Amino acid sequence: MSLPSQTILFVDDDPKAGELMQRFSEGAAYECRVFRDPREALQFFRENGAALILSDLRMPGLSGVELLAQIRKLDSDVPFIIITGFADVENAVEALRLGSTDFIKKPFDMDEMRVLIERTVAHRALLDENRLLKLQLSKEQRAKDLLGHTDKMQQVYAVIDKIADIRCNVIIEGESGTGKELAARAIHNRSQYAELPFVVIDCGALSDTLLESELFGHEKGAFTGANQAKRGLLETASGGTVFLDEIGNISDSMQTKLLRVVQEQQVTRVGGVKPIDIDVRFIVATNRDLEQQVASGQFRHDLYHRLNVVKFRMPALRERCEDVPLLVQFFVEQFATQYKRQVQGFDGDSLRRLTEYDWPGNVRELRNLVERHIALADGPQLHLEPLPAPPAATSATTLDGDWPSLQELERRYILQVLTYCDGSREQTAELLGINKSTLWRKLQVYRQEATGEDAPPKSGDTS
Repeated sequence: MSLPSQTILFVDDDPKAGELMQRFSEGAAYECRVFRDPREALQFFRENGAALILSDLRMPGLSGVELLAQIRKLDSDVPFIIITGFADVENAVEALRLGSTDFIKKPFDMDEMRVLIERTVAHRALLDENRLLKLQLSKEQRAKDLLGHTDKMQQVYAVIDKIADIRCNVIIEGESGTGKELAARAIHNRSQYAELPFVVIDCGALSDTLLESELFGHEKGAFTGANQAKRGLLETASGGTVFLDEIGNISDSMQTKLLRVVQEQQVTRVGGVKPIDIDVRFIVATNRDLEQQVASGQFRHDLYHRLNVVKFRMPALRERCEDVPLLVQFFVEQFATQYKRQVQGFDGDSLRRLTEYDWPGNVRELRNLVERHIALADGPQLHLEPLPAPPAATSATTLDGDWPSLQELERRYILQVLTYCDGSREQTAELLGINKSTLWRKLQVYRQEATGEDAPPKSGDTS
């Protein structure tokens, strides 16, 4: 609907009041359209809009309050002023409760009317300006969700723009550190549901029991320590978006329970019997090949097809190396501000080496590298420290020599990557594509095997 900033509507079945208002508005900065029939005024507003509506309270066919109700269905913000006789002040107050902006009593003073009109129109203009500013800031903020101008990223943007306002489920695939969560946030932030909850759940970091309680909530007394009822994250996120990270890590049992939730849009709290309705868009992410997991029986095909309404892949950073300078500059500005460093950026040779590097840890690794250089900066220009070589295949990670078992081969490879990452478990987990809790459990097993201690049970362990 258009909204002419210089048109006001005056609605009153009294012809003398309309004539007075018409003469009063001659030469004014706005155009005044006078209507004796409120239904005609409503039709005009439906087709053309207005900056302000002044309406008598008592009129045949459609009262001022009824006209207000119809206008509010079309526009919840347009100023609406009720004109009322002294005996109808209580009704005017009721109209304020129903959404009227203000009211003025008959017979009204024309100077008072002029001030009321000018004040109301100016206030509406200010609200419109603030709304436009907020929209612009929102667009600028949302543009920072993802960065990149290569063809691969343009393809990602195209998919996000198409599905943002569609409440369909989405699968985002890609290596660890490629920005799958950022892509999920971009879908949510660019949708009409952006003000509603966006809830992130790391499926690989929680045991089945904890994950079920976090997702579905629980009733008081459902288990030891459940001293009070708790809403689950799916209830909390109702109306918005739930992002399930590393969906490929959940057990068969949790897949079955999640399938029912996705199908029925209902949850039942742990220890409860009453289903609770929810309205959630599911976006899930994985660094694994879910189709391959379905083929091998590791992931339920029915859950996969429920989630796989739209699927796209976040490209690895090495596949869009032309975006590296843009990402580097963004991170430089971000961390220079955060750490209060007077830093301009990397020198030309450093930037070239950054662009040519393979980035096994993807954007997350690049971000951490820039942050480290900013934190240690001692001048306006940054000089890149030597970049590590990627882990090389050796006899420890091949079939040469002793023909190790798959379990032994995994152990050797994990320990080699841990050495390559200088003992950093976080970076090791990123490069291996597993979550930190899984890596920690495996390292505990290796340590206990080396020392002869009893190893903890490995139930639920995933790689």
